[in-house]
Amino acid sequence: MKFITFGKPSLYPGELKEITNTLKSGWLGTGPKSYKFEKNFSNYTNSKYSLALNSCTAAIFLTLKHLGLKKGDQVITTPLTFCSTVSSILHVGATPVLADINQETLNIDPQEIEKNITTKTKALIIVHFAGKICDMQSIRKICNKYNLFLIEDCAHAIETKLDNKNAGTFGDFGCFSFYVTKNLSTGEGGMIISKKKKAIQELRTLSLHGMDRDAWKRYGKSGFKHYDIVRAGFKFNMSDIHASIGIHQLNNIEKAWKKRELIWNTYMKAFKNLPVVLPKKIPTNEKHSYHLFSIIVKSNKVREKLLNYLQKNNIGCGVHYKSINKYKFYKNKIINRKKNLIADKIGETILSIPIYESLRKNEIKFIVDKFKKFFE
Repeated sequence: MKFITFGKPSLYPGELKEITNTLKSGWLGTGPKSYKFEKNFSNYTNSKYSLALNSCTAAIFLTLKHLGLKKGDQVITTPLTFCSTVSSILHVGATPVLADINQETLNIDPQEIEKNITTKTKALIIVHFAGKICDMQSIRKICNKYNLFLIEDCAHAIETKLDNKNAGTFGDFGCFSFYVTKNLSTGEGGMIISKKKKAIQELRTLSLHGMDRDAWKRYGKSGFKHYDIVRAGFKFNMSDIHASIGIHQLNNIEKAWKKRELIWNTYMKAFKNLPVVLPKKIPTNEKHSYHLFSIIVKSNKVREKLLNYLQKNNIGCGVHYKSINKYKFYKNKIINRKKNLIADKIGETILSIPIYESLRKNEIKFIVDKFKKFFE
């Protein structure tokens, strides 16, 4: 068996044709394809406004910057997340505060959120881990009670829903990733969604050097229009080349989701008698994105042996995630009032295996067989 990569995007003729058309048009930067992708993404997520960017990291950072977070402010988030969630808080000068996770869902625990709120707390960043939606009813109540901004990190959760309401639309902003391993991939890319038109307009300005209009909007039938610089902005915009891929990836997203659901169900059935903790059953009022299939083993020693075993057998795997406060860089930069977090233990015993649209039946069977053999 050839090496089975952990994550692999599915690309079709539609993407190639769209990219070719973009190249032939001579307009490669932010322009008509980016705006079309934004509109289509708003339609898919049932959000009013969208802003295409070059990454989810940029999306989180810009929302914090837009909200005026600064030194002395505190932002609560989960310890079971990728580093960019926490680094974005540090980049605006605020202090990350870790609220532990729920052991069953692996999402941030609302009770732990409330325990960590102080007079300095200004915002909350939640992560819908692996595509499982957070406890939004409890979290919304907390944000309303303490007047906190709510940012949803939806890097894993493009298709995720609760009671038919899309992830990313519960809070003030939803931030999405289109990295190469994500369910919708543009190679590199991200998106912010919001119900607030003015906020998206300001974020758009902030994302492109602080200019009040981008290059595409300077030309028209009425003649050339000069731009002004109204903010000290950044360079986080998405190009039309990347958007060309996204337009067609979005068209295929539900088809790909159904294929991942079949793989998910295959794993759940095949591994049910193994000495591992599997993801919990998905409630009928939730839609899981099936972005990650993560299992938990009994110890770090077993996890490391399994990781090496899978690698030697040409099966790509990942660790999602090591607890943030276990990384050297963050140890003196976060506030964590509780030792021995649940996330610490999970981070030592969790691993993820391939689950993507183009995974072939013989590859799925190979993965299952190797897992069973390891635990024999």
